[in-house]
Amino acid sequence: MGNDGGSIPDRRDLVRTKAKAEQADKANQTRARWFFCALSKRPLQEPIVSCALGKLYNKDALLEYLLDRSAYGDGEEICGHIRSLKDVKTLKLTHNTVKSSPSDSPTDRARFVCPLNIKEMNGSQPFVYLAPCGCVFSHAGLKAVAGSSTTPPREADGKLEPEVSREQKENSDEAGKQLDMCPQCGTKYDKAEDIVPLNPSEDEEEKLRIAMERRRAAEPVKMKGKKRKAAAADAADVEKPPAKKKNVSPGPMTNPSLAATSRAVTQSLAQEEAKRKAQMSDAVKSLYGPKDGTKRKETFMTMGTFTRYA
Repeated sequence: MGNDGGSIPDRRDLVRTKAKAEQADKANQTRARWFFCALSKRPLQEPIVSCALGKLYNKDALLEYLLDRSAYGDGEEICGHIRSLKDVKTLKLTHNTVKSSPSDSPTDRARFVCPLNIKEMNGSQPFVYLAPCGCVFSHAGLKAVAGSSTTPPREADGKLEPEVSREQKENSDEAGKQLDMCPQCGTKYDKAEDIVPLNPSEDEEEKLRIAMERRRAAEPVKMKGKKRKAAAADAADVEKPPAKKKNVSPGPMTNPSLAATSRAVTQSLAQEEAKRKAQMSDAVKSLYGPKDGTKRKETFMTMGTFTRYA
């Protein structure tokens, strides 16, 4: 079209340009992470669990995945790092008591809030959970409560030194880690390692993954079944002291006098038997065998009997 006086084409009509790549809506991605299960993509329903990377899952969906890892197409990509239920923590969430209006959609108002500052858990601000107990707080609320327990620094010798309270001294473990108490249930936790962010950014998730792999590498290797029993038996054999050799007593000694007596009796009996055979008549000898001394052939009458030949 053109050159007819009705329209004037411009460059957009004449030159084909490269289409812009479609960009995902960040608001929809945020709602998907905070209102839906990362594995099943269904709305979050209690009990809700979280892994070491801070992702949110429905516990029933995670059980289905652990029983059949092919139940979800992208299961290995999303939660392939989860080996069992020991790798996740059941979260203790605080319900939002503010009633939503009938016109609000399920994703307009968050179902859970921070118990410290009543901020809604909708992705607008970061939330964390404590690994030992599973209690969930907003990062700002937990930081405010933890900061209020510290005392201002004191001046000593012209230098400012932070004053350590008695509770902080008692909560310090032998390794020098500074422990704090959960403001909701009172469980002790380590500020450096036990605070896990929920739905972290890519950089934070990579740091959490490195820390998770480091903890797993430090775990002792577990053996199953017969291998564990065999290793335990080998260890017991190594620790067991060598058994002392028992002195084997020799057999009963033969009395020389008794042996000589038995030989004498045997010889006397043999001599008497020889004399008895020498005194036999030829008629008696014929009963036991032929006169020529050859062995008589056995018949069915004498076969198997204890016939005695002279």
